[in-house]
Amino acid sequence: MGEENKTFNIEDFDVAKALGKGKFGFVVALKVLFKNELQEYRGEGQLRREIEIQSHLRHPNILRLYQFFHDKKRVYLVLEYAAQGELYRHLQKVGRFSDRKASIYIYQMTTALLYLHQKHVIHRDIKPENLLLGAKGELKISDFGWSVHTPNANTRRTTLCGTLDYLPPEMVEGKNHDASVDLWCLGVLTYEFLVGQPPFEDTESKATHKRIVGVDLTFPEYISSEAKNLIKQLLQRNPEDRLPLNEVLLHPWITKYNK
Repeated sequence: MGEENKTFNIEDFDVAKALGKGKFGFVVALKVLFKNELQEYRGEGQLRREIEIQSHLRHPNILRLYQFFHDKKRVYLVLEYAAQGELYRHLQKVGRFSDRKASIYIYQMTTALLYLHQKHVIHRDIKPENLLLGAKGELKISDFGWSVHTPNANTRRTTLCGTLDYLPPEMVEGKNHDASVDLWCLGVLTYEFLVGQPPFEDTESKATHKRIVGVDLTFPEYISSEAKNLIKQLLQRNPEDRLPLNEVLLHPWITKYNK
């Protein structure tokens, strides 16, 4: 792209609703972050590092960050436009996904995570709310930590690092963690795609904590044995026992629908 290194400002975009079409010559999404809110939740240096990480990522299942610029009050992110919107809304609409659809999404998610881990990037906040769908219905990981925490954004219980329902045991217990947290989250995501809610959800945070640490996992009768097997291999209390991403791609529940 000829203007990739150009410094933009808001005047370069024709803003219509939540979309911008400007000097790029195609439709993009503009995300606006307010500096006073950013300063409240994180340093601007951290934000810049996170944005620079994402701006160098190139994968079909990771939302592109084309550019960023700022003025006195705001930071603007110029993002790839995901035409089919939030995956979470699609899940809420249908209740739960079929094995085929869930398997295709998990395959795409796994290839994206493999790419991230090879780049030494741990996502740590995988959940349906952080996933978008492109024009062809392909999954796009969309959030890399620079979105400001807004308490009323959704009804889920959130923590400083991720959504409580998705936290692995080692993070619940405040222990050190590594890239294997994303393996746990992938298991939770697979379950939620197939059931419509995360596996350890409970009415109180303490109860959710207890269920996560004890890996208190139950399955509805309609979940296939192949899907159960994959979920169980990912939701292992010991991080070292979780199924590696390259083996996830070879699992029968994945290969069955992703030829």
